Amino acid sequence: MADDPIRAALKAHLSVNREWLALQREEIVEPALEIVDPHHHVWNLPGNTYMFDDVLADFNSGHNIVASVHVQAHSMYRARGPEEFKPVGETEFITGVAAQSASGDYGPTRICAGIIGTTDIMLGTKVSPVLEAHIAAGGGRFRGIRPTTAWHESTQVRALDIQPHILRQAEARAAIGCIDKLGLTLDLWLFFTQLDEAREICEAFPNLVVVINHAGGVVGIGPYQDKRDEVFAAWREKIRALAKCPNARMKLGGLAMRYAGFQFNRLPAPPSSDLLAEKWGPYFQACIEAFGPRRCMFESNFPVDRAMCNYHAVWNAYKKIAKGFSADEKRALFRQTASDTYGINDES
Repeated sequence: MADDPIRAALKAHLSVNREWLALQREEIVEPALEIVDPHHHVWNLPGNTYMFDDVLADFNSGHNIVASVHVQAHSMYRARGPEEFKPVGETEFITGVAAQSASGDYGPTRICAGIIGTTDIMLGTKVSPVLEAHIAAGGGRFRGIRPTTAWHESTQVRALDIQPHILRQAEARAAIGCIDKLGLTLDLWLFFTQLDEAREICEAFPNLVVVINHAGGVVGIGPYQDKRDEVFAAWREKIRALAKCPNARMKLGGLAMRYAGFQFNRLPAPPSSDLLAEKWGPYFQACIEAFGPRRCMFESNFPVDRAMCNYHAVWNAYKKIAKGFSADEKRALFRQTASDTYGINDES
């Protein structure tokens, strides 16, 4: 199938150097701590594959990953049929991956115990049959939708040429209403400059669980290069306003994407967990302070973040950042918030 613009953008900015990653290895911190990874991808893109065996290798690198949630990745779409139903192919594929894991032949981790798919929210109310098709294809694991929403006025920042301020469009609001009616969650990846729009959605749909991805889209490239303190202050103000919405949740991760501007991939060797904790700690601590541990969840965002760091180092960094929290608070940050948000229980 010819590349759509989203697949082309993914290929353009994701590059994993396996030999470089192999240069770094460290002891696992708190290896018994149970983790639900609420944000990873399984995909097959030319030159950039991250399939079941790759996921399994990372999950088995030392941490106690008990379950995970796959988040839409624009991969394995249907090649035929109506355009609006093609993303259901990804859900069909991930359901197979989840079944492979659920066989127990590959260990106790329940990979893809939850599935987040996607749809074009500009379909308005016509999105309903697409949502129902996702649910039917998910085998009881389909949990929600992540539409394409990340937009910035700077071409140095935005990944895609999509319609600006899409969350304020009447059609998008109608589609979100359908998502809400079906009891699904809404994941949003957007840049910090769009957090006011996310807050408006939370306020307009108070019963809808809205999950903000990647710590609210910190940006440190393009017009924000060398303005980290200024960006942090503006980002934190928006985070605090958003946290006043009780239906909002925050994923802590994604800062190894190029947008955050840390450029760990330019180091001679992959960053240690100490370095990751030093650079990321202020952002995640600010999120936890605003939302509380029971509305925050650590995420890996692999394999996207794999371009800048190792899976085991990411979770070591998170554990070091959370060192001062109580056992109950750690349980929330590493497992319970994700389990409650996405309905990942011991029987799923």
